[in-house]
This record gives sequence, structure tokens and C-alpha cells, in this order.
Amino acid sequence: MGVFDFVRSGVKELMIARPDNLKQLIVYKHPDQNVPMYSQLTVDSDECAVFFKDGRVVGVLPPGRVTLQSQNIPFLNHLIGSYTGGNVFITEIYFVKTVPVRSVPFGGPIGDMLDPLTGEQVQPRIFGEMSVVVTDPVKFVVGYSGQAATGDNNVVLDWIKGLFMNGVKTTLGELCENEGKSLLQAVSLTSKLAAAFVAHAPDLNDIGIRILQVGAFNLNFNDEDRQRMVAANAEFAKAQRAVRVKQIGVAGAAADAQAKQFELDQKFGQDARYVKDLAGSYQGYAAGQAVISAGQGMAAHGVGGGIAGMGAQMAVGVGMGNVMAQGFAPQPPVAAAPPPTFSPGGTQVTCGKCGAKQPGGKFCADCGTPLVVQKKFCSGCGAELGPGAKFCAGCGTSTTAAPVAPPG
Repeated sequence: MGVFDFVRSGVKELMIARPDNLKQLIVYKHPDQNVPMYSQLTVDSDECAVFFKDGRVVGVLPPGRVTLQSQNIPFLNHLIGSYTGGNVFITEIYFVKTVPVRSVPFGGPIGDMLDPLTGEQVQPRIFGEMSVVVTDPVKFVVGYSGQAATGDNNVVLDWIKGLFMNGVKTTLGELCENEGKSLLQAVSLTSKLAAAFVAHAPDLNDIGIRILQVGAFNLNFNDEDRQRMVAANAEFAKAQRAVRVKQIGVAGAAADAQAKQFELDQKFGQDARYVKDLAGSYQGYAAGQAVISAGQGMAAHGVGGGIAGMGAQMAVGVGMGNVMAQGFAPQPPVAAAPPPTFSPGGTQVTCGKCGAKQPGGKFCADCGTPLVVQKKFCSGCGAELGPGAKFCAGCGTSTTAAPVAPPG
């Protein structure tokens, strides 16, 4: 008996629900688009019911049992067929699973990819399992119903897996580039890849599907691609090692220079404190350093031992320190030679040519004639007296006594 038979016979109630033998389907479409008023709709706890008319969504009902009438479900007013006398709703009802669907196998070639690290062009393949869930039943039915509405999970899941594989290629390339890894090395990044597949599936988000989890999967290559990838990775690793060795050498030289500078700074600070606090002057510091250096030098060459050796080292060091201290001590300035002076009471020499008198010299200051100085001798011992002498240098006789004639 059809729907109109129910109406004509005055039966107002029809049971609408997903059949028990189709509970496993992700999407189940009720076969009849003509639904009598006051029909009883049952929506299971793991699904929802989406109402469509003319390709447009009209409303969504959550899990539960409800009587279909416009008084308690306002959106049903848009579904009433005028030619039925207001007793029939014209609609498409989709029952959509809202719980996760687990252990969905996927896999196959990803397509041509350019390895971000080595630049090799390869064709990776991936195989694994995933779990999916419908997050937006309306988006999912709109996106899916145009593709297939057969009620076959394999058809629905193949469509979902095709969209997922489209996102795998982009996600894999971005992860390798961000991690600085090659596609071959990405085989070891299973946990990060799984998380990335879950987080980045824009094609699935657009149709109301979310990947909950990607289980164990295998990323592999054909033999030819794998050999080329292994060789390219080896060359890249060799170049990277050469760069690291060079960087280590530069860093080591910088560290040595820094350590040497630190040592010099420490020595300078120590010397400055020693001069200021202990030695009191650079001369004292030089003497102390000389003692230390001399002691170290004698010890290095096996000079002396015990008390005697220590005494010898100290003696040598002190002597060197004194020499260094004298060398660094400030020297008095050299006095300039005083100009010649003449005693006022000294011998006056008379120029034989012009008669000018002057206190000594070899030439006359007035006419330039050579002068002859008359010698004077001590009256006591006869020794020659120096010019301007007041006492004899030989016997101490005063030069004021009458001079004597030169001997013989």
C-alpha cells in the first residue's frame, strides 16, 4: 500500500526510520519523497535526519522520535504539497551517521613530487588506515549527494579517500620543507605526518568531514626512485658535513681568541692590582717580576736546590730587579754647561796692538790681534799659578804675595 493509499483510507500515521539491515551505512536516503502528515520519524542516537526539497536543505532533526506535523516542526510548512490537500510532505530525508567510522583503508600513488631537500623528482606511495567522522551533515549531503547516493559505504568512502589523497601530497611536501627533510627521510616522521594529515585536510573540511586519526601507514618508493633518493641524500649529507667542519673550525678559532683575550684581561687586572696594592710603583713591580722570572728560569735549568738554591735564585732576581728598577727610575735632567766667567780680580791682559785690557782669551776683543798672557808663579814654591788663582795649588801660598820670576 502506497502513501496515498494511507491518506485515502484515513490512516494518518506512517513509521519512518532507517532499516535495521542498513544501520552500518554512513548515509541512508529514505526511498519515498512523499511523507504523510503525522508520520512517526525515528532518528537513532548515532545519526541525524536532514530534510531537502528541490536540492536545498530545509531543516535538520537530532536523535529522537517525533511526530511530523507543522505545528511542532515549523520548517515542515515549506514541504507541504498543495495538491495533496495539506496532508503530505514532499521532501528527501537523509539519515547521516555522526559517530566515527574507523579502520577505513586508504592508499596508492601520491603523484609526481619534487623533493624539497635534494630536488629529485619522484613518485611516493602511501598506504594506511584512518578514522573519519561527519562534522556537518548538511555540507556532507550537499557535497556527497551530487556524487553518489547509492547507499553503499564503499562508494562514499572511496570518494572521501580520493579527497584525502589529494591533501596528502600538499601536506607531505610542506612538512618535509618545514623540517628540512627529504621525502625519503619523511618515512621516519610517521607521528608528525599522522598529526599533519589530521590537522590539514582542507578538501575534507569543505564537505563537512574530519579525519580523526591516521593509523599505521607506510610511505614508500619504487626501486628506481629509492636508489636515486639514497644517492642524492648521501651527496647532500657529505656537503653538510663539510659545512659543519668549516663552521666548527671558525667557532674554535673564535673561542681560542676569546679565551686568550680573557687571559690577557685577567693578567692586566692582576698586574694593575699588584702595582697599586703591593708594589706601590712600577719599579717595585718590575723588581718583583724579575725575582719570579729568575727563579723560574733557574729552576727550569736545574740551578741549585734547597735553601742554597733558593738564596741564589733570590739574589739573582733581586739583582735583576734592581737593574730593571734603575732602568725604569726617572733620570735627572742633564744640566747645560755654564758660560765661562771671569773673576773680577783676575789677570787682565793688555793687547799689544791697541792697548785694550780684557780678562784673558786668545784674541783681542777689540781688534782681533792674538794675545800673549803673562804667566805668574808662586812666591813660595815657584809653581805656575792658574789665571785668577788666589792661593797656590802646590803650597797654599797666597797669590797676593810678590810673584817671582820664572825659573831659569
